Amino acid sequence: MATETELAAPGHARIPAKVGLKRDAIWTVSGAHLVNDMMTVGIVPALLPLYKAAFHLSYTQSGLIILVSYITSSVMQPLIGLITDRRPFVWFLPLGVMTSSAALAFTGVVPSFGWLLLLISISGLGSGLFHPEASRVAVMAAGSRRGLAQAIFQVGGNGGQALGPLMVQLFILSAGLHRLIWLLVLSLAALLFTWRILPWYRQSLRDNHARKRSAQGRNRIGAVSLLVGFVLVRSWVQIGVAGFLPFFYMHHHISLSHAELFDFLFLAAGAIGTFLGGVSSDRLGSKWILVISMGMAIPFGLFLPYTNGVMSVVVLILFGFFTLSSFAVTVVYAQRLLPRNLSLAAGLMIGFGVGAGGIGATLMGHIADIYGVSTVFQYLVYLPILAFLLTWWMPGERKMAGN
Repeated sequence: MATETELAAPGHARIPAKVGLKRDAIWTVSGAHLVNDMMTVGIVPALLPLYKAAFHLSYTQSGLIILVSYITSSVMQPLIGLITDRRPFVWFLPLGVMTSSAALAFTGVVPSFGWLLLLISISGLGSGLFHPEASRVAVMAAGSRRGLAQAIFQVGGNGGQALGPLMVQLFILSAGLHRLIWLLVLSLAALLFTWRILPWYRQSLRDNHARKRSAQGRNRIGAVSLLVGFVLVRSWVQIGVAGFLPFFYMHHHISLSHAELFDFLFLAAGAIGTFLGGVSSDRLGSKWILVISMGMAIPFGLFLPYTNGVMSVVVLILFGFFTLSSFAVTVVYAQRLLPRNLSLAAGLMIGFGVGAGGIGATLMGHIADIYGVSTVFQYLVYLPILAFLLTWWMPGERKMAGN
């Protein structure tokens, strides 16, 4: 490996490839990512049956909860990324993860659906503040190991998504929504956990303030648009399964506790896929991880609504593994396609592309109200085919290097 090869940090100087992985920083933001995404992406969809029962909601209103959460957290991330590319706000890192978890904790004691939506939006805003700064830390701490660094960072988020349904099953179902208030302890812990790396982060920003944008290549807007479309479709699959799988199994006379366990298995398998896909992308290339992962997901998605017993568990695990194995890869890929706007690239992948899945959740809720939850899954499983087709128009690394 040539020691003069350089990696770009968002909004700052390029980092020489000889700089090693900053393990303390990358594992810290990965842990914070776990807490943040457990609250916003993991627990919120898993709580939909409890919110629905507590506030007497329709399926459409239940989907609206996810939409509000994702609009305030994810869809705003590209805008926040643009702002922090120009001027980083290091304190967004601890403030964001604390706010996302603290606001969700108070949803267990709110008196009405309106108050619930307000606190869900505040929780989402905290997540929106957290992600751009955390993504910048992940890039700056990566050194020459960008695939590995993104894999560690993103597996924290996906691990948090997987733990959300398990947390609901173990601690919330038995005592009710009011037990969510205990998440305030986790909120304080996350604040202290991220605060400890701020001195290193500030110093790194000062050391890398002179990045030369002219040497970083050109942005590929068309390819990024295709990639955003891919992430949007993948997000609809992920949110559709995470949000409506409990309803689907309850419709087939499976208890809510068991349905939440199936949700956990789907997302946990996705977290493993996220890590392995990110590490493999350094050897195979980003585009081919996208092609292979979504192509492999297609048959398991098609079988999902029609299996039962042990086979349904196997199919669900493999579907989650392949569907989400491109999660970390899309961030690295987008940053290569947008070398001049790395925080914007992360915001589009982690933020807008994933968050716009909340729109899909609302649409799926409306379909469930009219035609039933089973109909949602009959159409949902065809989405990986569309995502797979989108990958074939994306440029590979060799083509990008040649231009």
